[in-house]
Amino acid sequence: MPAFVSLRGLLLTLAFLATLPTFAQETTYQNSRTYILGGLKVTGLQSYNEQTVKTYTGLREGQPITVPGDQISDIIKKLWGLDLFSDVTFYIERVEGEEIFLELSIQERPSLNNVTFYGIPKRKVPDIADDTDLKKGKKITESLIANTKNFLENKYRKQGFLNAQVTIATSVDTTETNARNMVINIDKGNRVKVKDIIFEGNEKLSGAKLRRTMKNTKEKRFGRFWKKSKYIEDDYQEDLKSLIDKYAENGYRDARVLSDSIERLSNDDINIRIQVEEGDKYYFGEIDFVGNTVYSDRQLSQVLGIKKGDTYNGVLLRKRIADDTKPDGDDLTNLYQNNGYLFSQINPVEVSAENDTIDFEIRIIEGKETFLDRVTVSGNNKTNDHVIYRDIRTKPGQRYSKDDIIRTIRELGQLGFFDPEQIKPEIENPNPNEGTVDLKFDLVESGASQIELQGGYGGGGFIGTLGLSFNNFSIQNLFNGEAYSPVPMGDGQSFALRLQASRTFRVYSLSFSEPWLGGRKPVRFSLSLSRTQQFLASFNSSGQIDVDKDQQFSITGISAGLAKRVQWPDDFFVISHALSYQIYDFQNYRTGLFNFGNGRSNSLAYTIGITRNSSGPGPIFPLYGSNIELSAKFTPPYSFFSDKDYGSLKAEGEEIVQQQLEDAQLGQPSDPALQQRLEEIDQERFRWLEYYKVKFKADWYTRIVDKLVLRTNAEFGFLGNYNSDVGKVPFERFFLGGDGLGRNFTLDGRETIQLRGYENNSLTPVDPLTQDQEGGIVYNKYSMELRYPLTLKPTASIYTLIFAEAGNSFNNFQEFNPFQIKRSAGVGLRIFMPAFGLLGIDFGYGFDDDLRPDSNPGPSGWQTHFIIGQQF
Repeated sequence: MPAFVSLRGLLLTLAFLATLPTFAQETTYQNSRTYILGGLKVTGLQSYNEQTVKTYTGLREGQPITVPGDQISDIIKKLWGLDLFSDVTFYIERVEGEEIFLELSIQERPSLNNVTFYGIPKRKVPDIADDTDLKKGKKITESLIANTKNFLENKYRKQGFLNAQVTIATSVDTTETNARNMVINIDKGNRVKVKDIIFEGNEKLSGAKLRRTMKNTKEKRFGRFWKKSKYIEDDYQEDLKSLIDKYAENGYRDARVLSDSIERLSNDDINIRIQVEEGDKYYFGEIDFVGNTVYSDRQLSQVLGIKKGDTYNGVLLRKRIADDTKPDGDDLTNLYQNNGYLFSQINPVEVSAENDTIDFEIRIIEGKETFLDRVTVSGNNKTNDHVIYRDIRTKPGQRYSKDDIIRTIRELGQLGFFDPEQIKPEIENPNPNEGTVDLKFDLVESGASQIELQGGYGGGGFIGTLGLSFNNFSIQNLFNGEAYSPVPMGDGQSFALRLQASRTFRVYSLSFSEPWLGGRKPVRFSLSLSRTQQFLASFNSSGQIDVDKDQQFSITGISAGLAKRVQWPDDFFVISHALSYQIYDFQNYRTGLFNFGNGRSNSLAYTIGITRNSSGPGPIFPLYGSNIELSAKFTPPYSFFSDKDYGSLKAEGEEIVQQQLEDAQLGQPSDPALQQRLEEIDQERFRWLEYYKVKFKADWYTRIVDKLVLRTNAEFGFLGNYNSDVGKVPFERFFLGGDGLGRNFTLDGRETIQLRGYENNSLTPVDPLTQDQEGGIVYNKYSMELRYPLTLKPTASIYTLIFAEAGNSFNNFQEFNPFQIKRSAGVGLRIFMPAFGLLGIDFGYGFDDDLRPDSNPGPSGWQTHFIIGQQF
């Protein structure tokens, strides 16, 4: 502790005064004397300027000063308050007549130069340094060392390291003036495990039931991997509250924890002993509503859902009044707030507790009906305001509704332009007297554009890919040079361009969509163009691939669509229409994959789709809701209006195929004339494709606990024909198995469906003649995924998953059996980065054999799948 004058200074002063007998009696502490300050000298400084210290003291030569006195005392306190010095002392250097000359001796505290941590991983050092605020230049004090030690030990003890010990040492740093280095050694020890949780005083609820109630604190048991048996104080305190809630759920309103203690068995193991007092069991009596005018007692009783005679359940009562765990919960508070009564207050009050029955009054202050005055958004630096305002459900002048706010959070998250985890509605300027409130949505923009730039070897050569996707594009600013950053953005449109090429194939695609065609209604317009070329490749005698560009297969297509959000059955539904045209052009391209190698097929199709998407809050990691899609694709039934004898063509073709099968069984070569005729027949049959295609897909998201989400999925697809004489078209088939990315680049209108644990397309039916995979006519698939996020930050969303799925594909509907399925299970990881899209890896084990005739019988076994640009 500081003193006005140090003992050494006092002795020196008294010794000096002894030489001045005429003043000795007058300069004692009991009898101060006033002098004129003749000079002030500051000694002991190492890093500070003497004049700066003099100025800070406020002392000036020539001013009167009383020694000893309050002025000197105040200066010492002031200097000590800076926490920069370890000693501050005033000395009387000499006295000349009425003048006094003082010396201010200062000892500076050492400054921190370097801090070295031992006992923790290097990657955690920056975080620990920030938490302890040990920055270069900070003054080292005993308090700093003690506080740092206590902070770190408490930090690790809260994480279950009850035996954590921290030692701190300092050493002189000769490279700096008055500097010291600090070494912090952290010995966390092992996490303390809970061996047994022992309950005393419990008779109504068993110890096993109470232990299950403790979600965070578990006993050490073999095989427990989801919730470890570590002891963490904060989690333990939450579990104690859960115990009381468990009793309250079962009618024991007066239950309480009398005491709890920790028994140390060793450095690594403890027992927890909890003594409870259960009390009596209670039941609900009369429940009266007081103060309600907007809703009748009957309406409120239906929402409350509690009747006279029910076992008392304090937890249920709180949730039915206001469920804090669900923003859209079915409770009385939401009932009022969803209908404009923001300022309503609902309080359950016990009015009588006789014997084992408790009567309640639900006292309601409804307040004034509330309307939105101003609705604003902030944080949208790129996205234009009108893009946001057209999708929000809260408009100025509307009645306040909590449901509308929650729905707005979902709609903004679904746009993909903002981080759904950070969309925060704020109520501003509430005015209960006027019944008005302002609403503000704070947004954090995330990357809405993606770039795909890849290069690698596959299919015998180099494959290069360039993809650009802009999901918040602005086509109206296309010719506005000032709007480029790097492209015109902000109007919510989508524009994508993708180029992919190798020696054997080329793919070009361009797409554009406008979600609000005309700007007045949510009508999405989309347009896409594509061109694919596949060249015939074969291996030469040297084992290298030769490419013949005179033998090729190409698809040129265009598609336009309109999709409108409708209000019935609810406003999650969207009805879409699309018209597409594709040209399939063969130039001497004979691989066995198609029935003809020269010619052209045309496909003009209309697609109608109905979707209902209520998943949210964001599209990358939905926590709730569902996404259901039903679509039907039709081409005109050309054969009904043609005079061609398709029956004769089909019969002739079947005869040729049968002959080819017989020749193959006898080991005889196929007759080229027959093959030529078969190609001519198929060219006639499929000059204009006619078919219909029905697909169904549904995903459901269920939150288990916190952000642990269960995704369940069911899919079905069927490719049919109007005229059995025309038969099944060779395009638009289903190829099942693998990662679902479609490694074959022929792009013959096929749909590749993911079923992990099997090789790509390995669950696809095989043509009996050519042994080529011809694609399925019908397929079904079921899957379950348990997902948990590691991080959902705007820069990267990462989540892990475990999955089980099953499915199969069939040659025709007669063979279809929804229970004849191929099963698999495994684990995976997904990483979504705004600039690159979704990336992932899955390790799946197939429990059954696949459909390929050349594969080994037995389980498919472990397969590794890389996911690029798709979401599962």
